[in-house]
Amino acid sequence: MIFILLLLATCFLAFSNGANDNFKGVASIYGSGTAGYKVSISWATATTFAGSITSILLAQALLKKFSGKGLVPDSLVGSEYFLLAVTLGAGLTVILATRLGFPISTTHGLLGALIGGGWAAVGFGGVDLSALGKSFVIPLLLSPVIAVALGAFLYVIFHSVRYLLRIPKEWCVCIGQETRVSPMPAADGMLAMRTMTAPLLAVEGETITSCQERYGGAVAGVDAQTLVDTGHFLSAGVVSFARGLNDTPKMAALLLLVKWLTPASEIGIVAAAIAFGGLLGARRVAETMSHKITSLNPGQGFTSNLTTGILVILASTYGLPVSTTHVSVGALFGIGVTTGQANVKTVMGIVLSWIVTLPCAALIAGTIYFMVSKLH
Repeated sequence: MIFILLLLATCFLAFSNGANDNFKGVASIYGSGTAGYKVSISWATATTFAGSITSILLAQALLKKFSGKGLVPDSLVGSEYFLLAVTLGAGLTVILATRLGFPISTTHGLLGALIGGGWAAVGFGGVDLSALGKSFVIPLLLSPVIAVALGAFLYVIFHSVRYLLRIPKEWCVCIGQETRVSPMPAADGMLAMRTMTAPLLAVEGETITSCQERYGGAVAGVDAQTLVDTGHFLSAGVVSFARGLNDTPKMAALLLLVKWLTPASEIGIVAAAIAFGGLLGARRVAETMSHKITSLNPGQGFTSNLTTGILVILASTYGLPVSTTHVSVGALFGIGVTTGQANVKTVMGIVLSWIVTLPCAALIAGTIYFMVSKLH
C-alpha cells in the first residue's frame, strides 16, 4: 500500500512541476506574440516530453543524486515513509506557488523537503548539510547570476550582428476605425447600448495586438522576420527539451524503492504526469513569465531561450542540479536590464518566492514525516 501511495505522490509532484515549469521554455514566444497560448503550451508539452524520455540515457547522475544519498543516512534513503514525506512536501509547495502564479524551482522544493524530512526523522545532526554546498547550493545560486550575464552578453552580440547585417526594425502603424459600445440613458429610465466609431491611429506599445515590431530585409535570401521566428520557435523547444532532461530524473529518483518499476518506466510515468500538469495548469505562471518580467520582441526572446538552453543542457550533462526557473528568469531579466525594460518589482517578488520555497517545503515534509511515522 505504501508503495502505491509513493507512486501517486510522485505523480502529484510531477503534475505540479509540469503546471509550474512547462511554460517557462516557451514564455518568450507567447510574450513576444510569436505564437498564441495553445500553440505555445502544445510545443512545450511535446518537447518537454521528448527531453524527459531522453533522460533515460543521459541523466543517470541526477537520478542517483536526488535519492537523498549522502545528504541523509543510508537507512533513511531506503525508507518509503521518508520518500513519501519528501514527495508530498515538494509537491504541495510547488502546487501552492503555481496557484499564486509564482514560477519557483522544483529543485529547491525537493532540497527543502529532503532536509525537513531528514531533520524530522534523525534530528539536526543526522543531515549532512555540508553535502549541499558543492553538489546543490553552489549550482543553484550561481546559475541565475550566470544566466543574467550570459543573456545580456548574447543580446549585445546579436544586436551588433543585426546592425552589421543592416537588418532594420519596422514599426507597424495601424490606421482605421475603432468601434466602441457604451451605455447611455434611455427615455424609459433604463440604460441602452450605443455603438460609436472613431478614427484609430495606433503604434507599437498600444493595445492593438496586430501592431508589432518586425525585422525587415533578408539574410541569405531568407526573410529576416521568418528567420528570427523560426529560430525563436526552435530555441523554445530546446529549452523545454533541456528542462525535461534535467527535471525528470530528480522526481523519478523518488520511485527507486518501488522494485516492480524499472528506471525507464519510472521516468515514463513522471514524463506523462509532467505533460498533463503543463496542459492543465500552466496559465497563471505563463502570464507571469511571458508578460510581467520584461517586454520582448522575437529577437530578444530567441536570445533568452538560447541562454537558458545552453546552461541547462550543460548542467544536465555534468549532473549539476540547476533550476530551469532560475536560469530562465535570469536570462529574461538580463535582457530586460540591457534594454531598460525589466520589471524589477516583479523579479524581486519572484526571488522572494525562491527564498521561501526551501523552508516551506522543509516544514511541510517534516510535518508529514512526523505524522506518518506516528501512524506507522
